[in-house]
Amino acid sequence: MSGDRPSPLVIERILRDRQGIWQQIVAEGDLNALTGRMLASSAVALACYGAVLGAFHSPLMALTSALKLPLLFLVTLAICLPTLYLFNLVFGARLSVRQSLALVMVAITVTSMLAVAFAPISLFFLITAPDYGFFKLLNVAILTLSALVGLRFLTGGMQVLNDHGLLAPATSSAPAQATVPAGAVPATVPAGVVPAAVPAGSTGAAGAVAEPVAVPAGAAAGSTANGAAPDATTAAPAPGQVPAQWNGQPAGASFPPGMMPPGYPAAQRPFGTPPVRRGEPTQRPASMTLLYIWILLFGFVGTQLAWTLRPFFGDPDKDFSLFRSIDGNFYAEILRTIANL
Repeated sequence: MSGDRPSPLVIERILRDRQGIWQQIVAEGDLNALTGRMLASSAVALACYGAVLGAFHSPLMALTSALKLPLLFLVTLAICLPTLYLFNLVFGARLSVRQSLALVMVAITVTSMLAVAFAPISLFFLITAPDYGFFKLLNVAILTLSALVGLRFLTGGMQVLNDHGLLAPATSSAPAQATVPAGAVPATVPAGVVPAAVPAGSTGAAGAVAEPVAVPAGAAAGSTANGAAPDATTAAPAPGQVPAQWNGQPAGASFPPGMMPPGYPAAQRPFGTPPVRRGEPTQRPASMTLLYIWILLFGFVGTQLAWTLRPFFGDPDKDFSLFRSIDGNFYAEILRTIANL
């Protein structure tokens, strides 16, 4: 399925053509329409699942839960999205606000659609085993599982953006190169071969420098036939000439690869950049590390907001109330419910 042909259901396109979704977010192609469809789909799915949660108490509770559950996810997103966006900017990522919003909306859409897919199972246990504690834990487990799958999509999308270089600071694409001075010689020289010096500005017919000249193995390298030191005229070879004797070297010796004889210019590296080492692992950008921190922050904010907006289920032993007093916390209530089973 092509990314240019939208499916009637946005969740179907996300699940079947997720690479097309990531490419559309990378290219920022028609993100407003995509984000709007995901927002509408998530709101409808969460409203349906919220109605199932509130149906345990009364139809009025089902209506209020259908309104509060989409509000829970969207307000949590509004609180946490600026943190994700600014963290990425601080560490050099080049994500826009629309890209960040679309990426997080993919995760929320997957979460909401997976939750509403569990709605028939929740209704089944509501009818056959109407126990308040069990029903509450069952739906908390469903929402937790759905959220984990949605966050899996979020990390996968961020990895694709990282592969496209959107999570790393912009760098120059052209590598810096060091100019080779005129007359410079190759960095490595085989043993027994001396490159002839090339005067500045002189090249061959094809623009190449002079060919290396072989040195006989028996040539004297630093002394004359009678052992006397060479005079000043033979200490340094003239440009373009091969010395018959090299000062300080025994007869028959050859220079190691990369070492130049006296009188020749120092070897220059043809490139200013260090050699590339193959097989090194790619370093994880700071934006990916911050993503996991942001996911924890999103979870804590979401659970605290859910505790503030409760009840969603509605205790059958209590009268209907739109909100309850803020006391305790979400995690203590879950542990208490497990202990009472």
